[in-house]
Amino acid sequence: MDRARVRIYTDYKSPYAFVANKRLFELEEAHGVELEWLPYTLRIPEFMGTVEERTPHFWRKVRYSYMDARRHTNAQGLTMKGPRRIYDAFYSSAGMLFAQRHGLFRPYHDMVFRRFWSHDLEIDELSDISGVIASIGGSAEAFEAYVHGPARAEHDRIIDEAEALGVFGVPTMVFNGELFWGGDRIDMLIERITNPESIATALGSRRRR
Repeated sequence: MDRARVRIYTDYKSPYAFVANKRLFELEEAHGVELEWLPYTLRIPEFMGTVEERTPHFWRKVRYSYMDARRHTNAQGLTMKGPRRIYDAFYSSAGMLFAQRHGLFRPYHDMVFRRFWSHDLEIDELSDISGVIASIGGSAEAFEAYVHGPARAEHDRIIDEAEALGVFGVPTMVFNGELFWGGDRIDMLIERITNPESIATALGSRRRR
C-alpha cells in the first residue's frame, strides 16, 4: 500500500518553520507518512512592508513572535538567536532541492536550520551554502553550477505552484489538497491522516455556513 503523502513548504529563515521541524519528522515516523519538502522562500517586504512602513504595533508583535518561538526551541533543546538582518533565502532553498537529488536532504536540512539560528551560517551567501553541501559529502562545484543554471527557474516554479494552492506562509502542510498553516495545526493534520472521515465532516460543516 502506498504511504500517505504530506507536502511541506518551509523556509530556513522562518522561526516557526524551525520550531515545527522536529514534530514534522516525528509525524513521519509515528504515522508512516511520506514527507515531501519544498521551499517557499518568504519575500519579507511583500508581507511585512518596508521598514519605514512598520508601526510600533508591528514591532511589538515581532518581538513577541521571536520570544514565543524561542520558548518552543528551548523546550526542544535547540538554540534560537534573533536574525541579524533581512535575508534572501534563495541559496538555502536551492541547496534544499540540490541536497534532495543527491540523497543529502536530512543532514543538509538539519545543519542549515541549526547553524542559521545559532548565527553560524549566512543563508544568503553562496559560499556558505556551498560549504554546507561540501561538509556533508556533496559537490560544491556541482551545487554552484546548479545555482547558476536551472535553480532559479525551478525555485520560482515551485513558489508559483505553492501560491496557486493558496500557500502564503510557512510552515504549510498540504494533505489531500487541504492546507494546514503553522506548527499549531499539526494536531489537526494528524487527525486528517488517522481519521479520513473527518475531511468529509469538515467539508460538510463549511457548506452549511
